[in-house]
Amino acid sequence: MSSGKLEAIWIKRAKLGPMDARESARMVAGKGLEGNADQGRKRQITIIEKEVWAEHMNILGGEVDPSARRANLMVSNFPLAESRKKILRIGNCRIRIWGETKPCERMDEALMGLQAQMRPDWGGGAFGIALDDGEIHVGDVLSWEEDE
Repeated sequence: MSSGKLEAIWIKRAKLGPMDARESARMVAGKGLEGNADQGRKRQITIIEKEVWAEHMNILGGEVDPSARRANLMVSNFPLAESRKKILRIGNCRIRIWGETKPCERMDEALMGLQAQMRPDWGGGAFGIALDDGEIHVGDVLSWEEDE
């Protein structure tokens, strides 16, 4: 199996605020991404798949930038479906996946029909908590780690 890759990083300055693209970000254990609006709880970091986003756009005939998903990370060649409780390694950092990110009504604001399109089969991505302090970078290799 070929390894996945971190394709994009976005930081959300405030709830409902803009998504700022970054080449790197600092993970803070138990909090999430430094500077991101979502800190603490189990939905610290949200993740989407590049291929799934492209499929959504193809089916709906849209060309919406993936930042409209409002996720923090975009991965490629790395399926997230059914990954609940798995540990995702990005470079030297780990994220425990807690569940599937369900799409909200803002998806239909980006492209009509997108919310329903994303609902089944983890189509909205995954969310989890930061287990480590450290830097992640666009281009980092991804892997699943055995549970401790």
